[in-house]
Amino acid sequence: MDKKIKRIGVLTSGGDAPGMNAAVRAVVRTAIANGIECVGIRRGWQGLINSDFVMLTRESVGHILSRGGTILYTARSEEFMTEKGRLKAVATCKMLGLDGVVAIGGDGTFRGALELSRLGVPVVGVPATIDNDVGCTNYTIGFDTACNTAIDCIDKLRDTMQSHERCSVVEVMGRNAGFLALYVGIAVGATTVLVPERPIDFQKDVVERIQDSRLAGNTHFMIVVAEGVGSAVEIGKRIHDAVGMDPRVTVLGHIQRGGAPNARDRETATRMGYYAVNAFVEGRGNSIIATQEGGIVEIPIEEALQRKKHLQMDRYRIMEIMQYGTKHNLFGV
Repeated sequence: MDKKIKRIGVLTSGGDAPGMNAAVRAVVRTAIANGIECVGIRRGWQGLINSDFVMLTRESVGHILSRGGTILYTARSEEFMTEKGRLKAVATCKMLGLDGVVAIGGDGTFRGALELSRLGVPVVGVPATIDNDVGCTNYTIGFDTACNTAIDCIDKLRDTMQSHERCSVVEVMGRNAGFLALYVGIAVGATTVLVPERPIDFQKDVVERIQDSRLAGNTHFMIVVAEGVGSAVEIGKRIHDAVGMDPRVTVLGHIQRGGAPNARDRETATRMGYYAVNAFVEGRGNSIIATQEGGIVEIPIEEALQRKKHLQMDRYRIMEIMQYGTKHNLFGV
């Protein structure tokens, strides 16, 4: 990118995550500080197709740092997945005079960004998803807030489960990734955690865990299930059939996406938004802003999308030690 950047767009796409507004605020204020105009694209890639936009100023993004959700709204766009739809988006960029776009979202958002960049529109991605499943970055905006929301809910559930000496099966979000479930499971002292990254032996992973916990003197049990594993309701039925208990099933669902972002998500979003604009200012683009070893790095989109993130299975060992004081060696690590 050799020409001077005069105007950029910013959008949020995919599932909303706490901290998206903080990232938008950082993009807008960093752009304005560098003499760059900023256009907000509403409703993600679909908004870029439909020319759904609003001019953003330093004042218009005031007081959004602490707000959950996204002031730019978000949507998934099947039309953008087609060549015709992407060409419409490019036409909007030309009509608005955009020299680049900052796309805030997850893996699907970045795959859209890659396609747009191949059509000549420079894009910089900012990872924001409560799933924390973007392969190129250690951390995604929204994860910590979602974890704390789930932990708060489960702590409250534990109070009533303990009072009635019951088993609780709690389903948390994360699609096909278990990062949220495992992190939360350790934090709440779950009896066991089920994630899609490893095969489940129901007898060993659930039934025997409940039995061991009961023999250790516990009268209430907390089973945390990642949504990618399957239905928590079905798991509750299997527990009933296996041990004769009547589990209470709770699906936390979209409550995990809401609420004010915590300090980590506000600060990380602000830094990422700053570096996204800085990439354009310094003549780069077509990259994703990522966190690695506590710092912010910039990775080319194609390379970033090829990277994979693996669940840290050693956390299971930690969970076992905390619960049972021994490693059962059930996890192959």
